[in-house]
Amino acid sequence: MPATMGVDIGTTGCKAAAFDEGGRLLSNAYREYPLSHPEPGAAELDSAEVLCACDEVIREACAKSGVSVEALAISSQGESFTALDGEGKILHPALVSSDARPGGQIPWFLRSFPKERLYQITGHTPQALFTIFKLLWFREKRGALFQRSRHFLCFEDLLQKHLGIEPHMGWPLAGRTLLFDVNAHRWNAELLSLAGVQESQLAKPVPSGSVCGILPDDRCDALGLAKGCRVVAGGHDQSCGALGAGVVEEGIAMYGSGTVDCITPCFRSPIRSANLAQANLVTYDFALPRHYTTVAYSLTGGNLFRWFRDEFGGMEKNLAKSGGRDAYDLLLEQMPDEPSRLLVLPYFTPSGTPYFDAATPGAILGLRLDTGRGEILRGLMEGVAMEMRLNLDLLGRNGIPVRELRAIGGGARNRKLLQLKADALGVPLTTVKVSEAGCLGAAMLSRAALGGATIEELSRHWVERVETLEPKEACRARYQERFESYQRAYPVLKELSETMHKPA
Repeated sequence: MPATMGVDIGTTGCKAAAFDEGGRLLSNAYREYPLSHPEPGAAELDSAEVLCACDEVIREACAKSGVSVEALAISSQGESFTALDGEGKILHPALVSSDARPGGQIPWFLRSFPKERLYQITGHTPQALFTIFKLLWFREKRGALFQRSRHFLCFEDLLQKHLGIEPHMGWPLAGRTLLFDVNAHRWNAELLSLAGVQESQLAKPVPSGSVCGILPDDRCDALGLAKGCRVVAGGHDQSCGALGAGVVEEGIAMYGSGTVDCITPCFRSPIRSANLAQANLVTYDFALPRHYTTVAYSLTGGNLFRWFRDEFGGMEKNLAKSGGRDAYDLLLEQMPDEPSRLLVLPYFTPSGTPYFDAATPGAILGLRLDTGRGEILRGLMEGVAMEMRLNLDLLGRNGIPVRELRAIGGGARNRKLLQLKADALGVPLTTVKVSEAGCLGAAMLSRAALGGATIEELSRHWVERVETLEPKEACRARYQERFESYQRAYPVLKELSETMHKPA
């Protein structure tokens, strides 16, 4: 029985999963890799280590599936690029999205290319995470390596080249480079010139679901794939994850809870407005062809829970090691069921949309001597939910209403945490059977490329909804009041922070 595979390359680890013709999960595999911070603001990945991990998960998932894998697609983290020389040698670690060093390139860039024009061409606003600014930083700070570079590849196309085919890139990932015209669907010559790169140095952009090539027999043998295995275009991980959560119509959006909390809807026509641009809410291609998406996200997201676990959950971590339970679940059991008395600004990292505020720090308001650890944890999770509600509200007021959220990722595994989010957001949250939906979305693209069913048809049969959590009315009313306070708190805390850190 032939199978298809999705490979999901994230910031801290990669996954591979094989699915049969009916969308049943046959096998999966996961490998972690470390993120390094060699200097202030830096966040880098060893690309060779990532490729090695990808080989391992593909090989393991193939072996465990017991069937023949005839096609695969790749869901990739956005923005990161790897420089290669003419012989394919990696010249420098990949700068991931959270690398803040390229921010210094933006003022120079905007003197040559107005941000309004950038938004109309690319659908994006200028921020340090995007590939074009990482390339400008690389050209300035690593000039000799830049001159030696023959290719600049993101992780989807880098893995394709590693697997032995000419590198292609799904339109959703190309859109995250800020080198891509999302209207004409081609690399923009003026933006390439400003970045100092040639079109020949980049992958070929194609619609998600396009066949990019057939793997050489020796690579198929080495990885356990069927001979003649096709590689199919995937794209940006948020878009592939949303597809794997069943987001194929307007009004439904993915809520991804992982390192980053992210909302990803889909819509049929590009939507741009001054309000969306001001809120840094972008428009670019979705993994479902002829559809578009945006991403609204908190960069703090699940990082905040991990910080709380590491700083205050030592006992739970030890219990998890000895008792075989998850430390996060043990901590959530101590979280009260009712809304906390706290108001939290969750800017423990740069904020994400709508503000991209890297300066204002996080804050916890309302602490008392009787505030327990469980209430603090709930307050932190409420803070992230309030930030996501702010984004959801902006989307709804600008032509992208969301009536249902599909929950995926690590944060979708705990019912108590999901109920908190449904209450705070005021929108139903539906769980799906395969929570790691990036692999599922990529595998759906692979299956559709083999023929016999459209992506929409596959979504109806492959994506199995498990449970829908409706907002509890009493909690929703209290969170509505909290949201109004939250909106007022940000400008006050921002001004206070600026005053505190004003140079002497």
